[in-house]
Amino acid sequence: MAAHALRLVKSAFDVGQTTDKPNSVVLIGSYSPRRCGIATFTSDVYACLVAARPNLRCDVFAMTDHGGPYDYPPEVTLEIPSEQPMAYQAAAAKLGEINPDVVFVQHEFGIYGGPAGEHLMLLLEATDRPIVTLLHTVLDQPDPDQRRIFERLLARSARLIVMAEHGRSILRETWKVPGDKVAVIPHGAPDRPFGPTEPFKEKLGFAGKDLLFSFGLLSPNKGLQNVIRALPAIVKQRPNVIYAILGATHPHLIAKEGERYRKSLVELARELGVERHLRLIDEYADTPRLIEYLQAADIYLTPYLNAAQITSGTLSYAAALGVPIVSTPYWHAKELLGDGTGRLTPFGDSVAIAEQVTELLEQPDVRHALRQRLYAKARDTVWSCFAERALSLLAQARVLGAPTRLSPAPTPYAALSLDGVRRLTDDCGILQHSLYGVPDRRHGYCVDDNARALLLMNRLPGPANAERRRLTSTYAAFVQYAWNPDCGRFRNFMSYERVWLEEAGSEDSTGRAFWSVADTVAHTADPALRRWGAALAGEVLPHLAELTSPRAIAFVLLGLSELIEAGFGGEDALELARDKLNVLKQLLARCEAENAPWFEMSLAYDNARLPEAMIRAGVALDDPPAVAAGLRTLKWLCARQTSDEGLFHPIATADIGLPLNARTLFDQQPVEAAAMIDACEAAFRLVHDVRWSEECDRAFAWYFGANTLGAQIAQPFGDCFDGLTWRGPNENMGAESVLSLQLATCAHARVVARGLDTTKTAVLPLS
Repeated sequence: MAAHALRLVKSAFDVGQTTDKPNSVVLIGSYSPRRCGIATFTSDVYACLVAARPNLRCDVFAMTDHGGPYDYPPEVTLEIPSEQPMAYQAAAAKLGEINPDVVFVQHEFGIYGGPAGEHLMLLLEATDRPIVTLLHTVLDQPDPDQRRIFERLLARSARLIVMAEHGRSILRETWKVPGDKVAVIPHGAPDRPFGPTEPFKEKLGFAGKDLLFSFGLLSPNKGLQNVIRALPAIVKQRPNVIYAILGATHPHLIAKEGERYRKSLVELARELGVERHLRLIDEYADTPRLIEYLQAADIYLTPYLNAAQITSGTLSYAAALGVPIVSTPYWHAKELLGDGTGRLTPFGDSVAIAEQVTELLEQPDVRHALRQRLYAKARDTVWSCFAERALSLLAQARVLGAPTRLSPAPTPYAALSLDGVRRLTDDCGILQHSLYGVPDRRHGYCVDDNARALLLMNRLPGPANAERRRLTSTYAAFVQYAWNPDCGRFRNFMSYERVWLEEAGSEDSTGRAFWSVADTVAHTADPALRRWGAALAGEVLPHLAELTSPRAIAFVLLGLSELIEAGFGGEDALELARDKLNVLKQLLARCEAENAPWFEMSLAYDNARLPEAMIRAGVALDDPPAVAAGLRTLKWLCARQTSDEGLFHPIATADIGLPLNARTLFDQQPVEAAAMIDACEAAFRLVHDVRWSEECDRAFAWYFGANTLGAQIAQPFGDCFDGLTWRGPNENMGAESVLSLQLATCAHARVVARGLDTTKTAVLPLS
């Protein structure tokens, strides 16, 4: 097998020393005015980044839940409805248009759609842009869905941010993330002067009161009921105390049970005789109003019930404003206050809350000293500090996460080898899939792959030996058995137990199966096999007029072209070929009228088969306009599937079904390269223009490393990886991929053998 087909140009770069800040960032997360903590945080991140770097282009992709749509500000350039998978794919296309230096993701499982927020990966795995992910939750005991998705997220991210050291510890110990991939940047906070509480109390109507304060969306896990249970003991010592809780009820709780939790807090205060000391302020407060309450508060309380909370924005705000804090020892609070700059109480312990609050209220000097210590400690958490640290990390990811610059090398040697085909073939047919190199019997067989295998047998060079005759017979027998005359269709899927899983396959599988039969008639040297093919083709032919799928039509035309050029099929084949060719012409004319240079308004799979069918059928039917249309659309497709570096870049599976201008990176499939090589061979055979041999070389070199990642897709002994993902090759080696490589090798050999491009290396003999 050939050496790698790329020269990798690597840049020596010390990420710890870079000062090259990014010029453009796409920020992904929920966003104000959506009412959730992540939305507020993302809005604050946007504000601090553009304040720190005024020339920064910062686009926001906002996650919209069922409560939307929202009246977003201008920086939101795209809304992503969280439960619509196609919206994430459209967002990947938008990323391709913006082409930012780096993507900055705010991650919380609940704001993205799918199991454990899986839809987010449709976006992140479809772009080559460097990803920095800020993790708002780091679980040490995830459920299976959370583990599966989180592992993909961690692998996809060039850099990770957590807001507490405990988060970094969990990533190292539970998730085995290298320490140098993770940065700790404390939650950002407002920068306000240190000052007295009285002016703010007076403004808010709490003059002369001891003000206890909690903030946030109301839900039982906040533990607010435990502070209310502590109020009788506090009131006994401090009769002027008020406990103010600012915040609307959490929207998810509203949807589930309405305001039952809020009402239960009021009822609890009434039962304890402290209702006059409780203020439930039912509003979703913006940041300026929250800051006013914090600056008025004597003590801030976070009595959360769950230890596994890695960050609390309001805890950070309170510390930065110098508000004394009484809290339960959840992870963030324990890390921030464990050195004595705050008071920690056991979970659910109202007695301890009462003791700590009363002590601080009774000792104003101690409380004032605590305020000063907290304020001084939190100076490096203000938003301006957050912005500088984040921009530095984004700059690191910009370099580390960027794809390696690639330059094509000469087209490699390629040996035809049937070892991969042998591995997957038994006495029934060729199995669809494999796990790495081991055939995966769970998925059985399909007529699509057996038709491809039959095509390969017809196209191998030289006379057939005993093994090739045996394999040809095996694949032909499968195709024959797949034909269902009662339906006028080929079945497609068969279990490993040799039970058909359907009575009729798709139109495309029927078209491809017919193509393989017609190709056998045209190319086999075995008279008995030719008679078999002619008989089956004649039986199938009357049913093909019903097919309407563009690719099914293309496959049928490719088969009919072979029959016509070989002198088989008669008038029925000619008439059907003209009808099907006219359908493709009409599809193209309709799209071109909409300024779309293709047969459909989106791309799918096996795309080059459409122009190839136009070219080959146009030649067989002596239809120059059809040939010209085929060459025109093939030229457009070649340009569409060529990267900025001049490499073959087949359509990503993420772009299938999207508008024609959608251009993301992954996954890339071997079948697209094989189809392109066949189409370019048809064009080269017809017009002898060297550009088509060059396009053929470009697509062929994709298998050998001239691709987006510089990864070797073709493997020794005729095997082929199943595609190119953002992580690298998909190391399974199924039938479609193995057959695509071998068919591509045959077609490339035919181009080389024409001798019109003598700089290319000939294909090695079949092994």
